[in-house]
Amino acid sequence: MSLIGKFASVGGATMASRALGFVREAMIAAFLGAGPVADAFYAAFRFPNLFRRLFAEGAFNAAFVPLFAKEIEGGGQAAARKFAEQVLAVLVLSLFAISALAMIFMPFLVGTVIAPAFAADPDKFDLTVLLARIMFPYLAAMSLVAMLAGILNSLRRYFLAALAPILLNVVLVAGLAAAGYLGLTAPEIGKVLGWSVTLSGVLQLGLLVWAIRRQGFGLGFVRPRLTPAVRRLLWLALPAAITGGITQINLLVGQIIASAESGAIAIINYADRLNQLPLGVIGIAIGVVLLPELSRALKAGDIKEAQYLQNRSLEFGLAITLPAAVGLALLPAPIIALVFERGAFNRETTLVTASVLAAFSVGLPAFVLSKIFTPVFYAREDMRTPLRASMVSVVINIAGSLLLFPGLGVTGLAIATSLAGWISALYLGQQLVARNLFRPAAAALRRIGLIVIGAALMGAALWWAGATFRYWLLDASLPVRLAAILATIAVAAVLYFGFAFATGALDRAEFARLLKRRRKV
Repeated sequence: MSLIGKFASVGGATMASRALGFVREAMIAAFLGAGPVADAFYAAFRFPNLFRRLFAEGAFNAAFVPLFAKEIEGGGQAAARKFAEQVLAVLVLSLFAISALAMIFMPFLVGTVIAPAFAADPDKFDLTVLLARIMFPYLAAMSLVAMLAGILNSLRRYFLAALAPILLNVVLVAGLAAAGYLGLTAPEIGKVLGWSVTLSGVLQLGLLVWAIRRQGFGLGFVRPRLTPAVRRLLWLALPAAITGGITQINLLVGQIIASAESGAIAIINYADRLNQLPLGVIGIAIGVVLLPELSRALKAGDIKEAQYLQNRSLEFGLAITLPAAVGLALLPAPIIALVFERGAFNRETTLVTASVLAAFSVGLPAFVLSKIFTPVFYAREDMRTPLRASMVSVVINIAGSLLLFPGLGVTGLAIATSLAGWISALYLGQQLVARNLFRPAAAALRRIGLIVIGAALMGAALWWAGATFRYWLLDASLPVRLAAILATIAVAAVLYFGFAFATGALDRAEFARLLKRRRKV
């Protein structure tokens, strides 16, 4: 399978999950709006989700995959299995200890880290503590899922690992449907959501255990020991965990500051859900595939292949991300209204959320660039450079949030997040070029220039459509708005891809081969 085909495989699975995620968010918005229960649920869920990104997906995708790839290249699957079993034993013990401590000290964590301002509302505070306790086991399950996904990715089996997250949305949608049928109150719906999150973690773990065994790579349990290989993993994982969760850290900073404003946390989440669609489908797909592929190329000493992987990843990432960012920036209100505006989610909430989404979209290309640049350092077991970038990013985000929030409200938090993302991406790119770790090919730079021009032309068309057909896009009936938005997106896509194919920014032959392969699957 080609590199773009692998991106498409992971991206397709992620797209399915994110699409169902929209259904989930639309249902939550209809049932809870931007009220206190929605705030409590999203604040409580953000905490285990943050740790999942920091210590599970971030650390293992960054530290475990290169070391596991080295074991495969050097000692074969037997050596890789032994290493994985050693890591699994230490991971299970660590997760048990972390979960026990978090359950005990959850009121303190909510009052100091998760949502300090909730202390002024005892009912909201107590519900947040309860939901955080219900959902924290999700961290343990997803940490194990991340390790198994890393093994599958290193074995070049990408699809099931990328598909597993869809179970979260399946279970949440089912839980919400049942809650609506039973006529539950808002706090009861919050509890249903909490238990659904934990159940989904167990189901995802079960799916990947089955997938690993299907590959003939079943893992046994051994006594936890800090072997040299495990110590090396921990040494690499600490900075990688912080770096891998940079987006979540920045969002958590925004959440802490936003907790002072009623409904702000829910609004950030709704906007971030839409912003995460292209970031998840493109950025995460590239990151998941690029790290093991690049690690194996470097372990084999194939520098030419490594450079090819980086150039193609950069082209593909920007080719999809730039037009997506332009669309979200220029049509945020019609998109938000179409997806969320019903029930408890009113027009005022739509306009505020649209402003936040537009601000988030400015940073979208930066976060995708970081997903492309960071694996280049990780594959070389250089964790410090991405760590420095993430530390600078967090400082800028905190300073920007504190400066902008008083005047711009929740939109100021999104602006600060985007600014921090761009500073981080530019620093990583500068380090790659300065240290001769990445040499942009002349052909790649030419195609990227054409991609920028195509996205600008598409943006001009969207701006004209938004101004000319505002009523049809935002204020007409739901079927009319749906048709108008789909037609606008279709015309914009034809304009962008037509320009890209005509100028050679995108390879028509490769695109045709990809479509043919997808039809056969």
